[in-house]
Amino acid sequence: MSRYILDTDHVTLFQHNNSKIIQRARTVGSSNIFVTIITLEEQLRGRLAGISRAATKPEQFPVAYHNLRRTLVYFCSVNLLDFDDEAYNCYQNLRQQKIRIGTQDLKIAAIAIANRTILVTRNQQDFSKVPDLALLDWTE
Repeated sequence: MSRYILDTDHVTLFQHNNSKIIQRARTVGSSNIFVTIITLEEQLRGRLAGISRAATKPEQFPVAYHNLRRTLVYFCSVNLLDFDDEAYNCYQNLRQQKIRIGTQDLKIAAIAIANRTILVTRNQQDFSKVPDLALLDWTE
């Protein structure tokens, strides 16, 4: 059976109980769905930025910390793929090809290629620039 990596956009939709994403995830099975350490980094940076912004509006602290906790709980419950040596080598190869997409997206693509998975994303425009990267969009 195929294995899938949810890009950050699909993780966010899943966390917000998007019915299409939830249904596809059930069909595929949780053992075949992965999230990258890059998505964890992106979401943690966002949650920590929310806490920093709350410093000027302390009434936002409870929501900001609740969001951080929800994010941590979520990532403790998923199959997480690392940016290991194989992904790093793939990333360096993609950089040498001068593929013009964001650094974080390039890292996610490298992890997907290194692990021979299908990347599930709405960002087809950028990720389609990466050779040998299999893509799907579960929102369609």
